[in-house]
Amino acid sequence: MAYKSLEACIRDLEKNGQLVRIKEEVDPYLEMASIQLRAYEKGTSALLFEKVKGTEFRALANLFGDIDRSRFLFRDTMEMVQNIALLKKDPLLALKNPLKYLSTPKHLYNALPKKVSKRSSGFTETTIDKLPQITCWKKDGGPFITLPIVYTEDVDQPGWAKSNMGMYRIQLGGNDYVQNEEIGLHYQIHRGIGVHQSKANAKGQPLKVSIFVGGPPALTFSAVMPLPEGMPEFAFAGMLGGKRMRYFKEDGYTVCADADFVITGEVQPHDVKPEGPFGDHLGYYSLKHDFPVMKVHKVYHKKEAIWPFTVVGRPPQEDTSFGAMIHELAGDTVKMELPGVKAVHAVDAAGVHPLLFAIGSERYTPYVKERQPAEILTQANHILGFGQMSLAKFLFIAAEEDDKNLNIDDEQTFVQHILERVNWERDLHFYTKTSIDTLDYSGEGLNTGSKVVIAAAGGSCRTLAQIFETTNPFPQGISNAKLVAPGILAISCSAFESYEKAQTEMVDWANSLKEYLGEKVKFLPLILMCDDADFVAETYNNFLWTTFTRANPSHDIYGIDSFTQHKHWGCKGSLMIDTRIKPHHAPPLLLDEEVEKRVDAIFRDHPDLAF
Repeated sequence: MAYKSLEACIRDLEKNGQLVRIKEEVDPYLEMASIQLRAYEKGTSALLFEKVKGTEFRALANLFGDIDRSRFLFRDTMEMVQNIALLKKDPLLALKNPLKYLSTPKHLYNALPKKVSKRSSGFTETTIDKLPQITCWKKDGGPFITLPIVYTEDVDQPGWAKSNMGMYRIQLGGNDYVQNEEIGLHYQIHRGIGVHQSKANAKGQPLKVSIFVGGPPALTFSAVMPLPEGMPEFAFAGMLGGKRMRYFKEDGYTVCADADFVITGEVQPHDVKPEGPFGDHLGYYSLKHDFPVMKVHKVYHKKEAIWPFTVVGRPPQEDTSFGAMIHELAGDTVKMELPGVKAVHAVDAAGVHPLLFAIGSERYTPYVKERQPAEILTQANHILGFGQMSLAKFLFIAAEEDDKNLNIDDEQTFVQHILERVNWERDLHFYTKTSIDTLDYSGEGLNTGSKVVIAAAGGSCRTLAQIFETTNPFPQGISNAKLVAPGILAISCSAFESYEKAQTEMVDWANSLKEYLGEKVKFLPLILMCDDADFVAETYNNFLWTTFTRANPSHDIYGIDSFTQHKHWGCKGSLMIDTRIKPHHAPPLLLDEEVEKRVDAIFRDHPDLAF
């Protein structure tokens, strides 16, 4: 659907029964976020807040909160965008099936941004403090823009053709920022904006930044789309949205004329201030650290502009739909980008970046009778060197030859497939002292940690335990044990104090569990040492979240009968992961009880929200 504006999108959603209007005044401090969290969980329609305390502007939440609604927004262009992505990788497809690609030139034309005059844009100016000051979590450092579209250009090749558009969080106030003059700009490593800032710093020039908020849904979605090198997101937004994106230039800044709000400003070389804390997508706070500070130039808005926002927290959340849409639009191109790789799945329940599943292929050794991982190890290296997948800590990769019907999106079945085949003496491959996600605090420093590849190829070598029962007293330091899923045992143990103590504890527990479990060890290839086994075993998502967000592979992986041989570490018995909360971990996100009581009343009184 070629929406000209966010307002046009809202009218279309309401016409199709996918919009709820909240007319009573709501508080942007925690209350709106709580409403959004519940709306997403209940599968509610998009929410339009018509009266936001402290601002004249309306706000929109849960726009992408349902994958079917996301498909509805892009119903006229999704298939063609998928086709163009494939065509870019294999132009001969157009010759093989010309009718399928017949309308491609029209869509490529929509990818060309259109320059207009400022007068035709309908913008007026305001200040930062007049914008909705939405704070999602009570320990957040201040109000944040949670759906910002951050636009920058290459100082060596200015213009939209070499531009970058990404979703990097923006702190509007709090900390040491001068109100209305400064805002915080946080971006993670391996982001396109970093290349632009590095070039500007090298020249001693400020980096000009434009932050778009709102506009047609395609503009927002394009900021999170992992596009091939050389394809600007600003152009992709026009193609996905079915209309050319309009812009004008003022004082050297690019201003998107289709956005509802635009903030322009400069980042001076090496100019930083503390940013955060912020409740983030791993389910914890990312803490206060120095990040670039942006000096505000101008703040623009449309008449009756709408401020879209989301809540970032423990998955699944609204950004889960972003991931699903990205997979639908670009999933087939992965096979072309990564030879031999059949599928990659970023596990949302584990915070996306910490855990990847992959299916590869062993194409070059058909004569080998006793198969073991070979080519899939090469493919694993390729995956960990590819875009945002390079931030993964744990990569589980299987060979498609072992099960042609293996579904990578069925997370429990996939893990079971791995555990039935993996050889812990051979199939663990560590990368130590490397970079990880900026928002991941499982390592002992910002951006620093480790990775591990767990590769499995060949037939099943074990049967997994389906039940776990014991009447024997637990070894010292252990208080409870629960089976999470076939072959996975969660064990409650004493709290983590230090890595020095943990090394002794884990070795002692490995020895005592070998004796305590006896023959059962053969059927329990994965043991989790944790703070609360009942919580970990309660749901599979709890297992994925606690295990892979709280563990740093090099520091937290142990094993029964472990050994090191020629610098290779392995174990002959169960693999053990220390998933306890460590002192350096960030605190988890918790809701405010008083705010929840107020939101209870809103949901009771609002007929479209009461379920």
